[in-house]
Amino acid sequence: MKGFILSFQSEFYKTRKTLGFWSAIVLPVLISLLIFLVMYDNAAKMEKLPGMMLWRAYSGAIINIMGILLPFFVIFVAYSTNSVEHKADTWKTLFSLPISKWAIYSAKYLYTVFLIFICLLLFLLFTIGTGNLLGMVKPTLRFADFHMEWALAQVFFKLFLASLGILSIQFLLSLVWSDFLKPMGIGFVCTISGMFMAGLDWQYAYLVPYSHPMSALKSMMPHVKGKGPSLKAEYIVEIFTKELYVGLVVAVIVFITGFYVVQKKSVK
Repeated sequence: MKGFILSFQSEFYKTRKTLGFWSAIVLPVLISLLIFLVMYDNAAKMEKLPGMMLWRAYSGAIINIMGILLPFFVIFVAYSTNSVEHKADTWKTLFSLPISKWAIYSAKYLYTVFLIFICLLLFLLFTIGTGNLLGMVKPTLRFADFHMEWALAQVFFKLFLASLGILSIQFLLSLVWSDFLKPMGIGFVCTISGMFMAGLDWQYAYLVPYSHPMSALKSMMPHVKGKGPSLKAEYIVEIFTKELYVGLVVAVIVFITGFYVVQKKSVK
């Protein structure tokens, strides 16, 4: 356990100045601020909306942008975490330390999971915080009339779980290849393909981890038959759906596979 904690701390010190680390913090801030300014500028057009519809419009704008960007963010963070070792050629040095290979590998993987969790947690906090702030600076917008904190927490938690299948695959690819193009290129192509599968409601899209964030997003957005998304209902959040189970199984299998890849890499 001590070895795992030391390895986890080491990952923080190694990545704290990288773009991968700061993107987990800056991305929620920028997107929340952008939607805040747009909503502020268009406040007069939304004054008659009830509290629930205001929250749905505001949070929906943030969630839709973040949901589309999430797979790309996961791909980038997975690459960024392992690129530190590739660029410095420190894999042998890392595995020569008096710490078990399992502790080193699992700490590196869970640190990547941690960055994604922090990013989505900040999205949640900034969505709630900026929404309430908007209601304070624009009292005509009745954000205070409705509370959506629990529903939003469930939405972001489901999106976090939906990203784990992609993370495990991309983490493994970034272990196998040290260059930028192969893991990132494969990840981008698979993500775009997965978005099309989910967007077209392909019946087997749930078997493809890269489609899971988009599928989760679509499943949570209330729709009116024949009219598309509706702002007149709360989010419909069923956490553990079939694509989530598939994603978690894939995440575990690929995570274990990655450890055997790391063992071979350590003796090269």
